[in-house]
Amino acid sequence: MEAHKGVWVFLEARNGALRDVSVQLIGEARRIADKRGTDLTGILPGWKVEPLARHAIECGCDRVILVEDARLEFYTSRPYTKVLATLRWRHNPEVILFGASKNGRDLGGRLHAAIDTGLAADCVRFDVTEEGFLDMIRPAFGGKSLAHIHCEKHRPQMASARWNVFPMPRRDPARSGEVVRETVPLEDADFDTKIVDFKPTESRETRKIDDARVLVSGGFGLGDPKNFVLLDELATLLGGAVSSSRKPVDLGWVPKALQVGQTGKTVRPDLYIAVGISGAVQHLAGMQESAKIVAVNSDPKAAIFEIADYGIVGDLFQVLPEMIRQLKAFRAQAQAAPPPEAAPPGRRDGA
Repeated sequence: MEAHKGVWVFLEARNGALRDVSVQLIGEARRIADKRGTDLTGILPGWKVEPLARHAIECGCDRVILVEDARLEFYTSRPYTKVLATLRWRHNPEVILFGASKNGRDLGGRLHAAIDTGLAADCVRFDVTEEGFLDMIRPAFGGKSLAHIHCEKHRPQMASARWNVFPMPRRDPARSGEVVRETVPLEDADFDTKIVDFKPTESRETRKIDDARVLVSGGFGLGDPKNFVLLDELATLLGGAVSSSRKPVDLGWVPKALQVGQTGKTVRPDLYIAVGISGAVQHLAGMQESAKIVAVNSDPKAAIFEIADYGIVGDLFQVLPEMIRQLKAFRAQAQAAPPPEAAPPGRRDGA
């Protein structure tokens, strides 16, 4: 156990940038490393990604181990697993953290089997015990309780955390750190798949809700998929995006990409408007860290009101059209108002 030292974060690169979930984890990993009195290292496989190493250092890493190979430009399971496993045996880290993206889930699951250790998935909080173990905290029993998981007999201790569980760390351009280039021998036999091309799609199915500042979220209370048009209009007026609870997704009303909750996405918008959502614990787990929560529901005893900053008890088909009407009126009034007159030279406002 004493031979294992240091905290690692897997840094996932895409389209020339670090993914948000990786940057968020750097901030939390920095806190863990400080409590353990050890260094924080970012692990960055890829191709032509050295500028991203500098980004990771500015966000809190002490060093970044860079493994560059043209064949690592896009994530594939077996080569990335070999890279991480090789580095693990070279350096013996105490902790490895992954973002619970699709790639992060795949890599963490493969790596823990390859190096014979455990993995706590979808953690919402981390701490360090008095004995020095990483306290990996995740929801259990449908989100009704929290499980504290310790890996006492194996190293490294491995865990993943979902997008937006932790805030973004502050970036410090003056922060110094070390970029270490390492090589891992990769053979053609390690590449059993080949990515030929990426073709992005532009539709509501792929619209990102992870970093939207305003979310208007609909639940089963909308009654019909066509009623999501009300949410679209309200979200457009507020410069936000539309999301959903689980039931509309299960019914096929909206795509899975819009689901917020324990089995969907975790979000942290400045404003979250929950429309026709009762407030099951699984949904609350994905949005309760929103800065301001507004709930619209006809049931005054709905659980969503327990965490809402503002609650409207009423028929959503009356409330939403009125909110839309007033927002349009406010916008029209603001556009029609004349610009304020500049004060004459040498005079102060109000003189």
